Amino acid sequence: MRQREAVIAALVVFAVALVVRWYAASLVVFPKPEDTAYYVDVARNLLAGRGLVSDSLWSFQTPPLIVPREAFEVWLPLPTIAAAIPMALFGATFAAAQVSSVLFGALVPVLAWRLAADVAEERRLPVGRARTLAVGTGLTAAVSLPLILHSTLPDSTMLFAALTLGAGLLIRRLRRAVEGGAGEPGAGRPRGLLFGLGVVLGLAALTRNEAAWLAIVWVVLACRLPRSWRERAILIAIPAIVAAAIFAPWAIRDWLVFGSPLPGQALTNALSIQGTDIFAWSDPPTVPRYLAIGAGRLLDMRVQGIEHNLFDVLLVPGAPLSLIGLVGLPWIVRTRALQPLLFVSAVIFLVTGLIFPVSTTWGTFLHAAGAIHVLLVISALLALDRMIVAIGRRRGWTRPVAWLAPALTVSGALLFSAVVLPSFGTGSVGTERTFAALDERLDAARGGGTTPVITDYPIWLPYVSGGTALALPHESAASVLDLAQRFGAGMVVVVSRDHPFGATLAAGGPGADCFEPLDLGSSADPAAAAAVADVRAWRIVCP
Repeated sequence: MRQREAVIAALVVFAVALVVRWYAASLVVFPKPEDTAYYVDVARNLLAGRGLVSDSLWSFQTPPLIVPREAFEVWLPLPTIAAAIPMALFGATFAAAQVSSVLFGALVPVLAWRLAADVAEERRLPVGRARTLAVGTGLTAAVSLPLILHSTLPDSTMLFAALTLGAGLLIRRLRRAVEGGAGEPGAGRPRGLLFGLGVVLGLAALTRNEAAWLAIVWVVLACRLPRSWRERAILIAIPAIVAAAIFAPWAIRDWLVFGSPLPGQALTNALSIQGTDIFAWSDPPTVPRYLAIGAGRLLDMRVQGIEHNLFDVLLVPGAPLSLIGLVGLPWIVRTRALQPLLFVSAVIFLVTGLIFPVSTTWGTFLHAAGAIHVLLVISALLALDRMIVAIGRRRGWTRPVAWLAPALTVSGALLFSAVVLPSFGTGSVGTERTFAALDERLDAARGGGTTPVITDYPIWLPYVSGGTALALPHESAASVLDLAQRFGAGMVVVVSRDHPFGATLAAGGPGADCFEPLDLGSSADPAAAAAVADVRAWRIVCP
């Protein structure tokens, strides 16, 4: 592909992706789910001069247990830093924070285009088919529902997807440079590419914990290169040193603040037996508690984790293209340009499903799967291309119809996105309306108090209303009372109609009489009244 043609293709793909994501972002007016609000709220605090601080204590597994507290005991800071840049320029709003995710999201289809072009080059496809595969991949990724949806949310998803794809492209070029440089002076150590890979790995390590698997994939592939062990050690050491230098300041900060340079709670999350364990106070995950549920339940959790990763994260949001891509995966295993992405995708899929089977149903794999959606797009286009070529040969077609595959994938992905995105936007509007109305009611109910609120949405509540919040454990009234007394909380607010706390109080038991139902008042606005119709609140009356 000529340089001028490549630049034009990349710009076209980027432009299409940017326009689509900008429009989609305009539909999403509230940071949903809650982890998105966490990144944005910490960015607001950073710009306000408070530092990387969170007003939410949403998990009690990592000391020190104080609120407000230093942020990112589990998650990582780069998405917040990226969001803070446009927020500093355009205002500390959610719309400004979305600029970062829209730009990273628009970059992902460009990287997908480049990766598909590498595949076409490796397979020596004719110029027309190669161009169609690359541009078709980029345009399909530009309108693919899961890639658009997460581009509207300033969290770790699209940033990690871009870094994962970037690492795959660099690894492919490193392997080619090392294997093609035999006998040349300095061959086997392309330092520029090694330094670039180290930068990408370091930034990925500041984005998601799954960056560790990217590094391991490079170590495994480097050990298989036709070089001496000394050369292989250098190939591994240079990116490792660069990545460590980038991540080290954050590791030191975590060590000083939380007592560990690594997110130790991630290991605790592996012991969860239900999703709400993340909010546990009196009954946290432990090894004996985990093993006590028995082998049958442990196996069933892993089946559910794998099913969630496969169907809820990959196949359903990307249907029908994702299913075609999944079927086509066995035919691309030997494609060297895709092997780094294939290997890291398989590791992330299996580790989240088997080691973190409960946590993955709450988003662990979801936020690491952006690059895997791109892999399925490429696999699907290759499968359709092979099928169309085979049909053409059988029917004796004389004109190339390679364009038919991307025409099918782009139209199918665009249709699915056009149907689903508005409903997600409507949901974000509804959530914003609920918490805005709740904020008005709580202002009056608090009476000017500043004590923390215990709630089932401990990130959204302070994001909208200010103050501080604690996660509401799915535990007994006595346990919640103990939590309230530990932090001086004066109120419990339950937004979800399905939360069991109301039923727990109705059943009685120790501590239940310490929670007095609280009338949040009425509103002259019917829409505001409807928005908080299911909200329940209690004042804590025991000292």
